[in-house]
Amino acid sequence: MQTTPLTEIDDQERDLKILVSEILTEAKKQGATAAEVAVSDDRGLSVVVRRRELETVEFTRDRGFGITVYNGNRKGTASTSDSSTDAIRSTVRAAVNIARFTQEDTCNGLADPALMAVEFPELDLYHPWDVGPDELSEIAFETETASFDYDPRIVNSEGSQVSTQCSMRVYGNSHGFIAGAAATRHNSTCVVIAQDEGGMQRDYWYTVSRDAADMEANVAVGEEAARRALGRLGPRSIATGNYPVLFSPQMAGGLIGHLVGAISGSSLYRRASYLVNSLGKSVISSDISLTEHPHLSKALGSANFDAEGVATSGKSFVASGILESYILGSYSARRLGLETTGNSGGVFNLSVDSEKTTPEQLMESMGTGLIVTDLMGQGVNLVSGDYSRGAAGVWVEDGRPAYPVEEITIASNLNDMFLGIIGVGDDLDDRGNIRTGSLLVNEMTVAA
Repeated sequence: MQTTPLTEIDDQERDLKILVSEILTEAKKQGATAAEVAVSDDRGLSVVVRRRELETVEFTRDRGFGITVYNGNRKGTASTSDSSTDAIRSTVRAAVNIARFTQEDTCNGLADPALMAVEFPELDLYHPWDVGPDELSEIAFETETASFDYDPRIVNSEGSQVSTQCSMRVYGNSHGFIAGAAATRHNSTCVVIAQDEGGMQRDYWYTVSRDAADMEANVAVGEEAARRALGRLGPRSIATGNYPVLFSPQMAGGLIGHLVGAISGSSLYRRASYLVNSLGKSVISSDISLTEHPHLSKALGSANFDAEGVATSGKSFVASGILESYILGSYSARRLGLETTGNSGGVFNLSVDSEKTTPEQLMESMGTGLIVTDLMGQGVNLVSGDYSRGAAGVWVEDGRPAYPVEEITIASNLNDMFLGIIGVGDDLDDRGNIRTGSLLVNEMTVAA
Protein backbone atom coordinates (compact mmCIF):
# COMPACT_ATOMS: atom_id res chain seq x y z
CA MET A 1 0.00 0.00 0.00
CA GLN A 2 1.48 3.33 -1.01
CA THR A 3 1.97 5.60 1.96
CA THR A 4 0.59 9.09 2.15
CA PRO A 5 3.13 11.91 2.70
CA LEU A 6 2.51 14.24 5.59
CA THR A 7 1.67 17.09 3.23
CA GLU A 8 -1.07 14.95 1.72
CA ILE A 9 -2.31 14.06 5.19
CA ASP A 10 -2.60 17.75 5.95
CA ASP A 11 -4.54 18.24 2.72
CA GLN A 12 -6.77 15.28 3.55
CA GLU A 13 -7.54 16.68 6.99
CA ARG A 14 -8.30 20.08 5.49
CA ASP A 15 -10.65 18.52 2.91
CA LEU A 16 -12.52 16.54 5.58
CA LYS A 17 -12.85 19.62 7.77
CA ILE A 18 -14.38 21.45 4.80
CA LEU A 19 -16.76 18.53 4.33
CA VAL A 20 -17.77 18.65 8.00
CA SER A 21 -18.43 22.38 7.72
CA GLU A 22 -20.60 21.83 4.64
CA ILE A 23 -22.62 19.14 6.41
CA LEU A 24 -23.13 21.34 9.49
CA THR A 25 -24.21 24.24 7.25
CA GLU A 26 -26.73 21.97 5.52
CA ALA A 27 -28.09 20.82 8.88
CA LYS A 28 -28.65 24.42 9.96
CA LYS A 29 -30.27 25.20 6.62
CA GLN A 30 -32.72 22.32 7.13
CA GLY A 31 -33.77 23.61 10.54
CA ALA A 32 -31.60 21.73 13.04
CA THR A 33 -31.02 23.73 16.20
CA ALA A 34 -27.72 21.92 16.76
CA ALA A 35 -25.73 19.19 15.04
CA GLU A 36 -22.54 17.12 15.22
CA VAL A 37 -20.74 15.27 12.45
CA ALA A 38 -18.04 12.60 12.36
CA VAL A 39 -16.30 11.90 9.04
CA SER A 40 -13.82 9.07 8.46
CA ASP A 41 -11.55 8.19 5.57
CA ASP A 42 -9.87 4.78 5.85
CA ARG A 43 -7.63 2.85 3.52
CA GLY A 44 -5.96 -0.47 4.10
CA LEU A 45 -4.33 -3.58 2.76
CA SER A 46 -4.66 -7.10 4.15
CA VAL A 47 -3.09 -10.40 3.09
CA VAL A 48 -3.96 -13.93 4.29
CA VAL A 49 -1.72 -16.95 3.81
CA ARG A 50 -2.99 -20.43 4.67
CA ARG A 51 -1.00 -23.66 4.53
CA ARG A 52 1.85 -21.85 2.78
CA GLU A 53 -0.39 -20.60 -0.01
CA LEU A 54 -1.61 -17.09 -0.64
CA GLU A 55 -5.36 -17.12 0.05
CA THR A 56 -6.58 -13.52 -0.13
CA VAL A 57 -5.38 -10.01 -0.86
CA GLU A 58 -7.79 -7.25 0.08
CA PHE A 59 -7.55 -3.53 -0.55
CA THR A 60 -10.00 -1.25 1.24
CA ARG A 61 -10.87 2.41 0.82
CA ASP A 62 -13.85 3.75 2.72
CA ARG A 63 -15.15 7.22 3.35
CA GLY A 64 -18.35 8.03 5.17
CA PHE A 65 -19.97 10.28 7.71
CA GLY A 66 -22.54 10.15 10.43
CA ILE A 67 -24.62 13.11 11.54
CA THR A 68 -26.68 13.69 14.65
CA VAL A 69 -29.08 16.62 14.60
CA TYR A 70 -31.11 18.12 17.42
CA ASN A 71 -34.50 19.73 17.04
CA GLY A 72 -34.71 21.27 20.47
CA ASN A 73 -34.59 18.21 22.74
CA ARG A 74 -35.40 15.78 19.95
CA LYS A 75 -32.58 13.80 18.32
CA GLY A 76 -32.10 12.17 14.94
CA THR A 77 -29.11 10.29 13.52
CA ALA A 78 -28.24 9.14 9.99
CA SER A 79 -25.11 8.00 8.15
CA THR A 80 -23.87 7.29 4.64
CA SER A 81 -20.78 6.21 2.73
CA ASP A 82 -21.48 8.82 0.04
CA SER A 83 -20.18 12.36 0.50
CA SER A 84 -21.62 13.91 -2.66
CA THR A 85 -23.72 17.06 -2.40
CA ASP A 86 -26.95 15.16 -3.02
CA ALA A 87 -26.00 12.50 -0.45
CA ILE A 88 -25.23 15.17 2.15
CA ARG A 89 -28.58 16.82 1.56
CA SER A 90 -30.57 13.56 1.71
CA THR A 91 -28.69 12.20 4.76
CA VAL A 92 -29.22 15.42 6.71
CA ARG A 93 -32.88 15.36 5.69
CA ALA A 94 -33.21 11.82 7.00
CA ALA A 95 -31.71 12.81 10.36
CA VAL A 96 -33.91 15.90 10.62
CA ASN A 97 -37.04 13.87 9.82
CA ILE A 98 -36.14 11.32 12.49
CA ALA A 99 -35.66 14.10 15.02
CA ARG A 100 -39.14 15.44 14.31
CA PHE A 101 -40.74 12.21 15.47
CA THR A 102 -38.56 11.13 18.36
CA GLN A 103 -39.53 11.73 21.97
CA GLU A 104 -38.23 14.84 23.68
CA ASP A 105 -35.43 14.23 26.16
CA THR A 106 -33.99 17.13 28.12
CA CYS A 107 -30.69 15.28 28.45
CA ASN A 108 -30.12 15.34 24.68
CA GLY A 109 -27.73 17.84 23.16
CA LEU A 110 -24.12 18.62 22.45
CA ALA A 111 -21.47 18.60 25.14
CA ASP A 112 -20.86 21.90 26.93
CA PRO A 113 -18.86 24.20 24.60
CA ALA A 114 -16.51 25.11 27.46
CA LEU A 115 -15.34 21.47 27.54
CA MET A 116 -14.22 21.29 23.89
CA ALA A 117 -10.57 20.45 23.31
CA VAL A 118 -8.39 23.49 22.66
CA GLU A 119 -4.94 21.91 22.96
CA PHE A 120 -3.77 19.04 20.78
CA PRO A 121 -0.49 17.55 21.98
CA GLU A 122 1.37 15.36 19.51
CA LEU A 123 0.45 11.72 20.17
CA ASP A 124 2.64 10.19 17.42
CA LEU A 125 -0.15 7.95 16.10
CA TYR A 126 0.59 8.17 12.38
CA HIS A 127 3.25 5.79 11.02
CA PRO A 128 2.34 4.61 7.50
CA TRP A 129 3.91 1.36 6.36
CA ASP A 130 5.21 1.49 2.79
CA VAL A 131 4.47 -2.10 1.81
CA GLY A 132 2.59 -3.83 -0.97
CA PRO A 133 0.94 -7.25 -1.31
CA ASP A 134 4.25 -8.98 -2.03
CA GLU A 135 5.93 -7.70 1.12
CA LEU A 136 2.93 -8.50 3.32
CA SER A 137 2.70 -11.97 1.78
CA GLU A 138 6.34 -12.63 2.65
CA ILE A 139 5.69 -11.63 6.25
CA ALA A 140 2.62 -13.89 6.45
CA PHE A 141 4.53 -16.80 4.90
CA GLU A 142 7.41 -16.36 7.32
CA THR A 143 5.06 -16.17 10.30
CA GLU A 144 3.08 -19.28 9.39
CA THR A 145 6.23 -21.21 8.42
CA ALA A 146 7.72 -20.44 11.83
CA SER A 147 4.69 -22.15 13.40
CA PHE A 148 4.98 -25.26 11.25
CA ASP A 149 8.73 -25.48 11.81
CA TYR A 150 8.39 -25.07 15.57
CA ASP A 151 7.12 -28.62 16.15
CA PRO A 152 5.91 -31.46 13.89
CA ARG A 153 2.71 -31.60 15.93
CA ILE A 154 1.61 -28.33 14.30
CA VAL A 155 -0.38 -29.97 11.52
CA ASN A 156 -2.68 -27.29 10.17
CA SER A 157 -3.27 -23.58 10.00
CA GLU A 158 -6.32 -21.36 9.90
CA GLY A 159 -4.16 -18.69 8.34
CA SER A 160 -1.59 -16.03 8.94
CA GLN A 161 -2.91 -12.53 8.31
CA VAL A 162 -0.98 -9.29 8.03
CA SER A 163 -2.73 -5.97 7.55
CA THR A 164 -2.05 -2.26 7.56
CA GLN A 165 -4.52 0.60 7.84
CA CYS A 166 -4.33 4.38 7.69
CA SER A 167 -7.25 6.45 8.89
CA MET A 168 -8.25 10.08 9.13
CA ARG A 169 -11.13 11.09 11.36
CA VAL A 170 -12.61 14.57 11.72
CA TYR A 171 -15.31 15.57 14.20
CA GLY A 172 -17.19 18.85 14.28
CA ASN A 173 -20.27 20.35 15.88
CA SER A 174 -22.33 23.52 15.76
CA HIS A 175 -20.38 25.00 18.67
CA GLY A 176 -17.77 25.75 16.02
CA PHE A 177 -15.48 22.93 17.11
CA ILE A 178 -13.78 20.98 14.29
CA ALA A 179 -10.71 18.80 14.79
CA GLY A 180 -9.14 15.78 13.17
CA ALA A 181 -6.62 13.05 13.84
CA ALA A 182 -4.63 10.76 11.58
CA ALA A 183 -3.66 7.31 12.84
CA THR A 184 -2.25 4.03 11.63
CA ARG A 185 -2.75 0.48 12.83
CA HIS A 186 -0.74 -2.54 11.73
CA ASN A 187 -1.17 -6.13 12.87
CA SER A 188 -0.07 -9.68 12.26
CA THR A 189 -2.02 -12.73 13.42
CA CYS A 190 -1.33 -16.45 13.21
CA VAL A 191 -3.84 -19.23 14.03
CA VAL A 192 -2.61 -22.83 14.08
CA ILE A 193 -3.78 -26.32 15.00
CA ALA A 194 -1.72 -28.85 16.96
CA GLN A 195 -2.41 -32.59 17.03
CA ASP A 196 -1.29 -35.61 19.01
CA GLU A 197 -2.78 -39.02 19.75
CA GLY A 198 -5.32 -37.39 22.04
CA GLY A 199 -6.80 -35.01 19.49
CA MET A 200 -6.47 -31.50 18.06
CA GLN A 201 -6.16 -28.11 19.71
CA ARG A 202 -6.26 -24.61 18.24
CA ASP A 203 -4.68 -21.38 19.43
CA TYR A 204 -3.28 -18.11 18.10
CA TRP A 205 -1.07 -15.13 18.70
CA TYR A 206 -0.94 -11.62 17.32
CA THR A 207 0.95 -8.36 17.41
CA VAL A 208 -0.50 -4.91 16.79
CA SER A 209 1.03 -1.45 16.79
CA ARG A 210 0.74 2.09 15.48
CA ASP A 211 4.27 1.72 14.09
CA ALA A 212 5.24 -1.42 12.17
CA ALA A 213 8.74 -1.12 13.62
CA ASP A 214 7.28 -1.81 17.08
CA MET A 215 5.56 -5.07 16.10
CA GLU A 216 6.84 -8.40 17.37
CA ALA A 217 9.13 -10.26 14.98
CA ASN A 218 7.38 -12.47 12.42
CA VAL A 219 9.05 -15.65 13.67
CA ALA A 220 8.19 -14.79 17.27
CA VAL A 221 4.48 -14.44 16.44
CA GLY A 222 4.40 -17.77 14.61
CA GLU A 223 6.33 -19.62 17.32
CA GLU A 224 4.15 -18.19 20.10
CA ALA A 225 1.00 -19.32 18.27
CA ALA A 226 2.53 -22.80 17.99
CA ARG A 227 3.64 -22.87 21.61
CA ARG A 228 0.17 -21.91 22.81
CA ALA A 229 -1.53 -24.54 20.65
CA LEU A 230 0.91 -27.24 21.80
CA GLY A 231 0.32 -26.23 25.41
CA ARG A 232 -3.35 -27.20 25.06
CA LEU A 233 -2.66 -30.79 23.95
CA GLY A 234 -3.52 -33.61 26.34
CA PRO A 235 -6.10 -31.88 28.55
CA ARG A 236 -7.10 -33.69 31.74
CA SER A 237 -10.07 -33.54 34.06
CA ILE A 238 -10.10 -31.90 37.48
CA ALA A 239 -12.20 -32.19 40.60
CA THR A 240 -14.93 -29.60 41.06
CA GLY A 241 -14.19 -27.23 43.92
CA ASN A 242 -13.24 -23.74 45.02
CA TYR A 243 -9.77 -22.67 43.90
CA PRO A 244 -7.72 -19.54 43.24
CA VAL A 245 -7.94 -18.48 39.58
CA LEU A 246 -5.24 -16.61 37.68
CA PHE A 247 -6.52 -14.72 34.64
CA SER A 248 -3.85 -14.41 31.94
CA PRO A 249 -3.23 -10.83 30.73
CA GLN A 250 -5.39 -11.40 27.63
CA MET A 251 -8.30 -12.59 29.79
CA ALA A 252 -7.65 -10.06 32.57
CA GLY A 253 -8.34 -7.17 30.22
CA GLY A 254 -11.81 -8.54 29.57
CA LEU A 255 -12.40 -9.00 33.29
CA ILE A 256 -11.53 -5.37 33.99
CA GLY A 257 -13.80 -4.53 31.07
CA HIS A 258 -16.76 -5.81 33.10
CA LEU A 259 -15.87 -3.35 35.86
CA VAL A 260 -15.60 -0.57 33.28
CA GLY A 261 -19.06 -1.51 32.03
CA ALA A 262 -20.47 -1.50 35.55
CA ILE A 263 -19.23 2.02 36.29
CA SER A 264 -20.15 3.44 32.88
CA GLY A 265 -22.96 5.96 32.68
CA SER A 266 -25.19 4.02 30.29
CA SER A 267 -25.37 1.08 32.72
CA LEU A 268 -25.83 3.32 35.75
CA TYR A 269 -28.69 5.53 34.59
CA ARG A 270 -30.54 2.45 33.36
CA ARG A 271 -29.85 0.90 36.77
CA ALA A 272 -28.40 -2.06 34.92
CA SER A 273 -25.31 -2.33 37.10
CA TYR A 274 -24.53 -3.89 40.45
CA LEU A 275 -22.51 -0.73 41.23
CA VAL A 276 -25.34 1.83 41.16
CA ASN A 277 -24.71 4.50 43.84
CA SER A 278 -21.19 3.21 44.53
CA LEU A 279 -19.16 6.43 44.47
CA GLY A 280 -16.84 6.46 47.47
CA LYS A 281 -17.20 2.74 48.02
CA SER A 282 -14.77 -0.15 47.54
CA VAL A 283 -15.22 -1.79 44.14
CA ILE A 284 -11.92 -3.64 43.80
CA SER A 285 -9.00 -4.74 45.96
CA SER A 286 -7.47 -1.87 47.95
CA ASP A 287 -4.13 -2.63 46.30
CA ILE A 288 -5.44 -1.57 42.89
CA SER A 289 -6.12 1.77 41.21
CA LEU A 290 -7.56 2.37 37.72
CA THR A 291 -6.16 5.41 35.96
CA GLU A 292 -6.57 6.75 32.45
CA HIS A 293 -3.69 8.01 30.30
CA PRO A 294 -5.17 9.29 27.02
CA HIS A 295 -2.02 11.06 25.79
CA LEU A 296 0.49 8.21 25.72
CA SER A 297 2.73 8.37 22.66
CA LYS A 298 1.93 5.73 20.00
CA ALA A 299 -0.60 3.95 22.23
CA LEU A 300 -3.63 2.29 20.66
CA GLY A 301 -6.04 4.01 23.04
CA SER A 302 -4.70 7.57 22.79
CA ALA A 303 -6.83 10.56 21.76
CA ASN A 304 -6.94 14.31 22.36
CA PHE A 305 -10.74 14.44 22.44
CA ASP A 306 -13.60 12.01 22.85
CA ALA A 307 -16.50 11.27 20.47
CA GLU A 308 -18.14 14.59 21.44
CA GLY A 309 -15.08 16.80 21.07
CA VAL A 310 -14.55 16.99 24.84
CA ALA A 311 -10.89 17.27 25.82
CA THR A 312 -9.41 14.09 27.27
CA SER A 313 -7.20 14.20 30.33
CA GLY A 314 -5.43 11.87 32.70
CA LYS A 315 -7.68 10.90 35.57
CA SER A 316 -8.31 8.31 38.26
CA PHE A 317 -11.54 6.35 38.29
CA VAL A 318 -10.56 4.07 41.17
CA ALA A 319 -7.94 4.93 43.80
CA SER A 320 -6.75 2.23 46.21
CA GLY A 321 -9.92 0.26 45.53
CA ILE A 322 -12.32 3.21 46.07
CA LEU A 323 -14.54 4.36 43.18
CA GLU A 324 -13.79 8.05 42.67
CA SER A 325 -15.56 8.70 39.38
CA TYR A 326 -17.97 7.08 36.97
CA ILE A 327 -17.12 6.86 33.26
CA LEU A 328 -19.39 9.36 31.53
CA GLY A 329 -20.31 11.01 28.26
CA SER A 330 -22.55 14.08 28.20
CA TYR A 331 -25.89 12.30 27.91
CA SER A 332 -25.28 9.81 30.71
CA ALA A 333 -23.79 12.57 32.87
CA ARG A 334 -26.95 14.64 32.52
CA ARG A 335 -29.10 11.64 33.35
CA LEU A 336 -27.10 11.21 36.55
CA GLY A 337 -26.88 14.90 37.42
CA LEU A 338 -23.12 14.92 36.89
CA GLU A 339 -20.59 16.27 34.37
CA THR A 340 -19.05 14.31 31.51
CA THR A 341 -15.63 12.82 32.20
CA GLY A 342 -14.66 13.09 28.51
CA ASN A 343 -15.28 9.41 27.89
CA SER A 344 -17.93 9.41 25.21
CA GLY A 345 -16.95 6.34 23.22
CA GLY A 346 -15.12 4.59 26.06
CA VAL A 347 -11.89 4.73 28.04
CA PHE A 348 -8.48 5.78 26.74
CA ASN A 349 -5.50 3.68 27.87
CA LEU A 350 -6.97 2.57 31.18
CA SER A 351 -4.15 1.25 33.37
CA VAL A 352 -4.47 -1.27 36.20
CA ASP A 353 -2.01 0.13 38.74
CA SER A 354 -0.72 -1.98 41.60
CA GLU A 355 2.44 -3.43 43.02
CA LYS A 356 3.46 -5.97 40.38
CA THR A 357 4.90 -9.45 40.73
CA THR A 358 5.95 -12.11 38.25
CA PRO A 359 3.52 -14.75 36.95
CA GLU A 360 5.76 -17.38 38.52
CA GLN A 361 5.38 -15.77 41.94
CA LEU A 362 1.61 -15.56 41.45
CA MET A 363 1.53 -19.29 40.70
CA GLU A 364 3.59 -20.02 43.79
CA SER A 365 1.10 -18.12 45.93
CA MET A 366 -1.74 -20.06 44.30
CA GLY A 367 -0.44 -23.46 45.25
CA THR A 368 -3.22 -25.37 43.50
CA GLY A 369 -5.55 -23.61 41.10
CA LEU A 370 -6.36 -22.60 37.55
CA ILE A 371 -4.74 -20.31 35.00
CA VAL A 372 -7.44 -19.12 32.58
CA THR A 373 -6.17 -18.64 29.02
CA ASP A 374 -9.48 -18.81 27.16
CA LEU A 375 -13.07 -17.91 27.99
CA MET A 376 -16.31 -18.81 26.25
CA GLY A 377 -19.94 -17.78 26.54
CA GLN A 378 -21.66 -14.62 27.73
CA GLY A 379 -22.56 -15.59 31.30
CA VAL A 380 -21.94 -12.19 32.89
CA ASN A 381 -24.87 -10.32 34.46
CA LEU A 382 -23.91 -6.72 35.24
CA VAL A 383 -27.18 -6.14 37.11
CA SER A 384 -26.55 -8.82 39.73
CA GLY A 385 -22.81 -9.27 39.21
CA ASP A 386 -23.25 -13.00 38.67
CA TYR A 387 -20.40 -14.50 36.65
CA SER A 388 -20.35 -17.94 35.02
CA ARG A 389 -18.34 -18.74 31.91
CA GLY A 390 -16.82 -21.65 30.10
CA ALA A 391 -13.04 -21.71 30.32
CA ALA A 392 -9.86 -23.46 29.31
CA GLY A 393 -6.37 -23.09 30.65
CA VAL A 394 -3.65 -24.69 32.71
CA TRP A 395 -3.96 -26.49 36.03
CA VAL A 396 -1.39 -25.50 38.65
CA GLU A 397 -0.13 -27.84 41.36
CA ASP A 398 2.49 -27.03 43.98
CA GLY A 399 2.86 -23.60 42.41
CA ARG A 400 3.81 -24.89 38.96
CA PRO A 401 1.95 -25.57 35.70
CA ALA A 402 0.89 -29.21 35.70
CA TYR A 403 -1.35 -29.91 32.66
CA PRO A 404 -3.92 -28.27 30.38
CA VAL A 405 -7.65 -28.33 31.12
CA GLU A 406 -10.68 -27.49 29.00
CA GLU A 407 -14.48 -27.62 28.97
CA ILE A 408 -14.73 -26.36 32.53
CA THR A 409 -16.85 -23.61 34.10
CA ILE A 410 -15.69 -20.88 36.43
CA ALA A 411 -18.28 -19.06 38.53
CA SER A 412 -18.52 -16.38 41.19
CA ASN A 413 -19.85 -12.83 41.60
CA LEU A 414 -18.04 -9.86 40.08
CA ASN A 415 -18.05 -7.95 43.37
CA ASP A 416 -16.42 -10.88 45.18
CA MET A 417 -13.96 -11.39 42.33
CA PHE A 418 -12.76 -7.79 42.16
CA LEU A 419 -12.52 -7.42 45.93
CA GLY A 420 -10.76 -10.78 46.01
CA ILE A 421 -7.92 -9.90 43.64
CA ILE A 422 -4.74 -10.71 45.58
CA GLY A 423 -2.09 -10.23 42.92
CA VAL A 424 -1.29 -8.36 39.69
CA GLY A 425 1.33 -9.66 37.27
CA ASP A 426 4.08 -7.67 35.62
CA ASP A 427 3.31 -9.37 32.27
CA LEU A 428 1.58 -6.28 30.85
CA ASP A 429 -0.64 -6.61 27.79
CA ASP A 430 -0.95 -3.15 26.24
CA ARG A 431 -2.61 -4.15 22.95
CA GLY A 432 -5.90 -2.41 23.69
CA ASN A 433 -7.67 0.31 25.68
CA ILE A 434 -7.24 -1.63 28.94
CA ARG A 435 -3.65 -2.22 29.98
CA THR A 436 -3.10 -4.92 32.59
CA GLY A 437 -1.04 -7.93 33.54
CA SER A 438 -2.31 -11.21 34.98
CA LEU A 439 -4.88 -10.96 37.78
CA LEU A 440 -5.06 -13.50 40.61
CA VAL A 441 -8.51 -13.95 42.20
CA ASN A 442 -8.41 -15.60 45.62
CA GLU A 443 -11.29 -18.03 45.02
CA MET A 444 -13.84 -19.09 42.42
CA THR A 445 -15.92 -22.19 41.86
CA VAL A 446 -14.27 -24.33 39.19
CA ALA A 447 -16.49 -27.09 37.82
CA ALA A 448 -15.47 -29.86 35.44
